[in-house]
Amino acid sequence: MAVISSSTTRAEPLAPDGPRRREGGRARRARRWVPYAFLIPALVFELLVHFVPMVLGVGMSVFRVTQYQISHWWDAPFTGLGNFRIALDFAGPTGRSLVQSFLVTLGFTAVVLSVAWLAGLAAALALHRSFRGRGILRALFLVPYALPAYAGVITWRFIFQRDNGMLNHLLAQFGVTDSNPFWLIGSNAFWAECAVAVWRNWPFAFLILMAGMQAIPSEVYEASSIDGAGPWRQFHKITLPLLTPVNRVLVIVMFLHTFNDFNTPYVLFGGGAPPAGDLISVHIYQSSFATWNFGLGSAMSALLLLFLLIVVAGYLALTRKSSDDS
Repeated sequence: MAVISSSTTRAEPLAPDGPRRREGGRARRARRWVPYAFLIPALVFELLVHFVPMVLGVGMSVFRVTQYQISHWWDAPFTGLGNFRIALDFAGPTGRSLVQSFLVTLGFTAVVLSVAWLAGLAAALALHRSFRGRGILRALFLVPYALPAYAGVITWRFIFQRDNGMLNHLLAQFGVTDSNPFWLIGSNAFWAECAVAVWRNWPFAFLILMAGMQAIPSEVYEASSIDGAGPWRQFHKITLPLLTPVNRVLVIVMFLHTFNDFNTPYVLFGGGAPPAGDLISVHIYQSSFATWNFGLGSAMSALLLLFLLIVVAGYLALTRKSSDDS
């Protein structure tokens, strides 16, 4: 009997792919770091422009710095928390004026944020659906946001002039008033300031809300129309809920921008804002550069920074909780 023995043939080994795998892994890791490498210049610029001056300002707040020590402020007399005690002494003139400016800024922010958001939402709803001329209207709506702040506000300053301003001229033409009211001094200064700030900020709200509405699928509206939902029900049940993530970011960004607004009051009132329009940014500027008390101004800035950090932290915690509950 012949015995057939099976002989195992061993295949010739292929070229080892270990080096190739290692090269592929290094390439993937290198590609993973590419976005961070592009972000490094922006991060360095952000640190130099914002973080470093902020740290220096907080450090300056514990010294009695005047115009004579500004170039070497670390050699100025050390006061510890003395500047903070002066700013928070609400019985003293400095503390009272700071509180008044803070309250004016709160009212200014509430009015501007509410009206600008409502105007942006109305404009975004009006231009949500396509029609002839929508691109032209969209470009016109963005003009106040695209204009330089100084050019826009100085134009409003001429409009609000008492004797030869366009606003008083129009009011007299339509018989609204017989006299020429002051708009840049007195209690009217607050409303003039709010009007200019709304004019400057509502296009930003319009732009963000318009982008959010464009992201809502049109099929959702079509399905709701088949179910009998009208425009108001679509807005209440579809548009607003789906815009919630956009509104969360938009509200906090507009709040910070409006609360820290410096260009509007400074250009509108020429640097010396009346009490009714004395925003805290201009108040801190005057406390630092009009009285040359840079230590006190830095203490006020540190208190403002602390307040804004608390507001932002509370807002983020509240929105995170509401999103988790939903």
